[in-house]
Amino acid sequence: MDINTFLQTFKDGLTIGSLYALIALGYTMVYGILKFINFAHSDIVVLGAWLSLVIAGVLVKALGLAADQVAPWWVGPIVLLCAMIVCGTIGFTIERLAYKPLRSAPRLNVLITAIGVSLFLQNTGQLQFVFGTRPQRIPHLLTDQILFKIGSMPVRLLDLVVIGTAVVLMIGLEWLVFHTKLGRAMRAVSFDVRTAGLMGIPVDRVISITFVIGSSLAAAGGFLWAVTYESIKQPADTSWVLLGLKAFVAAVVGGIGNVRGAMFGGLAIGMLEVFGQQYINPALKDVYVFAALIIVLLVKPGGVLGKATVEKV
Repeated sequence: MDINTFLQTFKDGLTIGSLYALIALGYTMVYGILKFINFAHSDIVVLGAWLSLVIAGVLVKALGLAADQVAPWWVGPIVLLCAMIVCGTIGFTIERLAYKPLRSAPRLNVLITAIGVSLFLQNTGQLQFVFGTRPQRIPHLLTDQILFKIGSMPVRLLDLVVIGTAVVLMIGLEWLVFHTKLGRAMRAVSFDVRTAGLMGIPVDRVISITFVIGSSLAAAGGFLWAVTYESIKQPADTSWVLLGLKAFVAAVVGGIGNVRGAMFGGLAIGMLEVFGQQYINPALKDVYVFAALIIVLLVKPGGVLGKATVEKV
């Protein structure tokens, strides 16, 4: 085995796994509290990527930069922050208008509504006066310079920024959930909504904040995806659907409803995909991901870091 090929594959797996983990956190946070899968979450990722492109384009144009010029270092953080704020606001709006009225409705109604919201976001994004149907490239927000090499494998500034941003956001969420008053309230609502309400916890506010945080992380995932791969496909492209499904698989493999499980699942799925592509068969890279899902559900239905729930009938 060539050590340089191994290191390059490991780096690629860490990059894509970090993105899967960020997106998976949104799925797992909503499921942990409301016990339903928000299938519109992957479309917030798409929205985050396209908003990043639009905001970056406006800033680059305002600065008078050419298309092939790299923007100043502070443009990237501003684009990321703006995309997270806008997507967080949209997530809050979706929860209030689409999901809140259905809290006491059967789960099937909520599931159908989530699919409807997803289709609405996809088709709205394709309108010509919104994003359109043509793929576009995001302006150069980061230089692709090589910082150092490990063996013959180059480590670029872009790699460190993408992985570092994802890790910082995940650590921040970990601290929020397990070391703050809001985090305790979120865990209490996740355990029992009715009892949490009786204990004085503002359930509606906690649920709304959960959607805002999940949507903001999705926007960050979309931004990092756009910066990494530059070309952004149309909002309804099947590659976005596949990205959302893989992130959902990561959440299930790690343990749906478990924040640490989503992080673990994202990294595990990312590593499995790129190592399978490199060392087994590149044409089957998607098969490895969904095969892992089937195996985990057969062996440990609650996920690697989750636990199976027992309900009395």
